[in-house]
Order: sequence, then C-alpha cells, then structure tokens
Amino acid sequence: MRELESKPASAEGAGGTGPTRKARLDRLTELIIGAAIEVHRVMGPGLLESVYEECLCYELGQLGLGFQRQVDSPIVYKGARLNSGYRMDLVVGEEIILELKTVEVLLPVHSAQLLTYLKLSGKEVGLLMNFNEPVLKKGLKRLVNYFREPSGKLISSASSALSRTRRLGVSAVNK
Repeated sequence: MRELESKPASAEGAGGTGPTRKARLDRLTELIIGAAIEVHRVMGPGLLESVYEECLCYELGQLGLGFQRQVDSPIVYKGARLNSGYRMDLVVGEEIILELKTVEVLLPVHSAQLLTYLKLSGKEVGLLMNFNEPVLKKGLKRLVNYFREPSGKLISSASSALSRTRRLGVSAVNK
C-alpha cells in the first residue's frame, strides 16, 4: 500500500449516519466524478488504467482530497486476518472506493469485484469507472453496500444477508 498521497479528508462527522453523512458522501462522489470527467476530457479513451489512475490522483490532489492508492484488502477468516491479494485502486477520503477500468464494456464481474471490496473493507460507497468509453458518463457506476445491521453492526455471513432486505444497492450514474 502506498502512503497517503494528499492531505487526509476531514474526519468531521465520520462514522455518523443520517443526512449529514449521506450529504458528505454525495458531495465527495460529485467531486470525484468531476475529477474523473476532467481526466477523461483531457486524455480521452484508449490509454492504460495506470495512466488514468495517475492523472486522477493528480486531480484529487488539486482538489485537496485525501486518498490512498493500491490499498491492500485483507480478509478475516475464522478470526485470522489473511492477505487476500486484493488491492483497491483508490480509496478517497477513507470512505469511497474507486475501481478503475479500461475495458471494452463493464461486465457483472467488475461490479462483483467492487462489491467484494466494499464488503471486505466495510465501506459503503464505491465508484466503478471505465475510462475506455467515448463519454465517461456511460462508463460510471455507483455501488452502495448496505451490508450492515440497523445498529451499524456488520452482518457476519451471506446467509444472514439473504434473510434481510435492502442490503445491497447498485445505481448507475447515467443521467
């Protein structure tokens, strides 16, 4: 995992729920998408994922947003913390996971990958971005992890998640 590339985001309201947290996440999502659109506008489609990551990090830094690159995502198995080999491309403000792609078309496996990162990290919001689209907006997906009990406690197993409603939400950014 690389060190924090920019100053960390404010911890004000961190861990809270309700409209303040939602509004903060929505605003942060807007800033991230704006930065990604700027990168795509300048660079266009057809480059390597690493190029878009580098440029996006530059834009996030210009906005003063804290982020981490290539963040290890270990798993907890029977109480043991194990290295899973998963790496999240970017985590912005310690709250939003970005998964960058440069593929012909986003597939369900790409969404599943981001959902796995959300579940393993306990984060609520992720953005899947395919920079290989003529218009970036068509390659954006916002995924939301509702994998928590109302008390804020994480659900411990997939079977218990199936017995509850509204645990996972996926929304495309297309407007």
